[in-house]
Amino acid sequence: MKRDYSRSASFAIVALVYVLAFAAGVLAFAKVSAFMSDIPALLVADVVATIVVWLFGLNYENVSVYDPYWSVAPPLMFTAWAVFKSCWSLPVILLLVAVWYWGIRLTGNWAYTFKGLRHEDWRYLRYREQQSPLLFHLTNFFGLNMMPTLLVFACMVPGFLLFGPAQQPHLLTFAGFAVCIGAASLQWVADTQIHRFRKEHPGQCCDRGLWKHGRHPNYFGEISMWWGVWIMYASLYGPDLWILAPVAMTALFLFISIPMMERRQLKSKPGYAEYRKKTRILL
Repeated sequence: MKRDYSRSASFAIVALVYVLAFAAGVLAFAKVSAFMSDIPALLVADVVATIVVWLFGLNYENVSVYDPYWSVAPPLMFTAWAVFKSCWSLPVILLLVAVWYWGIRLTGNWAYTFKGLRHEDWRYLRYREQQSPLLFHLTNFFGLNMMPTLLVFACMVPGFLLFGPAQQPHLLTFAGFAVCIGAASLQWVADTQIHRFRKEHPGQCCDRGLWKHGRHPNYFGEISMWWGVWIMYASLYGPDLWILAPVAMTALFLFISIPMMERRQLKSKPGYAEYRKKTRILL
């Protein structure tokens, strides 16, 4: 049985876990950067930090310890990269503003919905119930912790590559920045609307506001955020194979996250099947 912690104590524990994870990542980067190029060394640091978070998730029997990693790691890593590279060009500043705005907003939404360490996301509970202990631990480490870390890191690489010789931004650089800001703002509005609707109409299918025009406007915002980062990169260096990173992020939501969510909604929300027929998947 999971140990009982208050919500405030759970917040403190998760905060400490992330401080330790960040410290472990910094130490790992310092060790491996002596014989490894910068971005691969940063990947090692990201993986080490993820392992720390995963270990604490095992200790507290709660995979949701990892949940804020998605939005906490990128702003910290980009900022640490700017300090390490001593690079504060205008494209870098635009990137940092966009990523911090997105990260603070998304982490705030996690904090708003966080119920404490006794609560675990329904998706993780489903894996626990349906899989053997060994298979669940493999799924937990590789699928629920490491895979998101690697995918987000891939989407961050175009951003890391902006930290090169100072360049003047182009119109497309500002367009990419606008996409990032618009994406995070869209998520903010969508999440605010769904939280309000659930309070006023518990158990019902939300078809108000942005949710009238798309079944997953918050996911559309998340996908768009990483396309915005790539657009900023491509505006200075041209399109290349790093476009596969936001393509992979798009595929994750379209073929894994959204189908899983919709199967649950079809079972639990009356009227969702009809809503699904008349409403687009994103926006």
